[in-house]
Amino acid sequence: MADVTRPPQADLVIVANRLPVDRVHQPDGSVSWRPSPGGLVTALEPVLRANDGAWIGWPGSADDDEFEPFVENGLSLIPVALTAQEVEEFYEGFSNGTLWPLYHDVVAKPEFHREWWDAYVAVNRRFADRAAEVAAEGATVWVQDYQLQLVPQMLRAQRPDLRIGFYLHIPFPPAELFSQLPWRRQILEGLLGADLIGFQLPGAAANFVRLVRSRVGHKTHRDTIYLPDGRPVKATAFPISIDTAGFEELARSEAVTARAAEIREALGDPKVIFLGVDRLDYTKGIYSRLRAFGELVRDGHLDVEDVVFVQVATPSRERVEQYRILRDDIERLVGRINGDHGLIGRPAIHYLHSSFPREEMAAFYRAADIMVVTPFRDGMNLVAKEYVACRFDNHGALVLSEFAGAAQELRQAWLVNPYDIDGMKATLLEAYAAGAKETGRRMRAMRKTVVQNDVAKWARDFLTELETLPDHHDKTVRTTPAV
Repeated sequence: MADVTRPPQADLVIVANRLPVDRVHQPDGSVSWRPSPGGLVTALEPVLRANDGAWIGWPGSADDDEFEPFVENGLSLIPVALTAQEVEEFYEGFSNGTLWPLYHDVVAKPEFHREWWDAYVAVNRRFADRAAEVAAEGATVWVQDYQLQLVPQMLRAQRPDLRIGFYLHIPFPPAELFSQLPWRRQILEGLLGADLIGFQLPGAAANFVRLVRSRVGHKTHRDTIYLPDGRPVKATAFPISIDTAGFEELARSEAVTARAAEIREALGDPKVIFLGVDRLDYTKGIYSRLRAFGELVRDGHLDVEDVVFVQVATPSRERVEQYRILRDDIERLVGRINGDHGLIGRPAIHYLHSSFPREEMAAFYRAADIMVVTPFRDGMNLVAKEYVACRFDNHGALVLSEFAGAAQELRQAWLVNPYDIDGMKATLLEAYAAGAKETGRRMRAMRKTVVQNDVAKWARDFLTELETLPDHHDKTVRTTPAV
């Protein structure tokens, strides 16, 4: 790791809640960094390199240490520190106790606390100040996700020369839900600081435009909002995707192929493996899917001698009470189903409350016959696309919630309403009984979609659209990022 004495002046700046690296404490007391998993880093890293760009984000620990800007693996990284209180109020509080449930159709009840909002404003301002300091004259700044919705306007006030984009990775709610938010107008105006606002789905973009028209009073036409100063803001959909080629390459590797065979053998080489992979979150529908599977076993439609369900639940927000309650509920359900229907050496459900590296997940995808993705609401759900990318043999079935954004692209999946337990049971049985010809036809079509629309195309499409918008900026230099 090489230290940088002053922030670089970058022509492309990514502003995200987290840095693209995780801090690792070494036994000798030193600190090193390792790349974070995830498609966003994969998509944006080559763009950053091509433009000598910089990434602004939180290092991931709650302390008062002010990290200096540094270079890691050729990337210029600009840390933003958060105190323990800010992590509690800005991140766990307003971001994930207020916005997350509200934006996910109030699957859980959102909480509205003024001190959480104050922390959200303060942290957003810190990120905006850092971006204003780092961005070169006429640079492009791309702000990411729901934690930083005030940054575009704050940054615009300081640096009117910048081209600013914003992308929301989670759903954007309909007006009747968003209007519950006491600070609804501030959020809308914060986002309107951007030139281009990207959403996962067209419906989300339309929700935003309607809210701006009704709540802020700006004129709109289709996907464009006209501000009083004449500056247009475009709000449209850019469905995010995955590193398709990278996942397929992993899935084809000898190591992953061997590991997939080991997984099947360790599970007793069942006829069919059902697989769920999720963050442990109440929006993901884990409890409902396991309940549906348990009832199929109870009623004799599935036999534990032939089938097994593997549920990977990655730990998430473990300090938040609702998440602790969810974990306890799921673990009790798994214990009850295995106690009632499991055999010695053949549990009905293998529950793994852990995170795994990408190689291990590719092996799980290769080993599984049926992938079950049943969120109550999801902006996209990249797990569904990862499974499809790893099925280069064109075998395997995807059972997918119609409330996941991915359902609008992966239309050949077996679609299901996760609120309908009986309907989910019927769909699981339909996928279970499907022959190779049917699963192959569906998988080939879905694979074509994820191959043609990967995460690099998503980033390229967004940045190209941002750079080709009419220029209404007060600047003397215009630098177009290489995409």
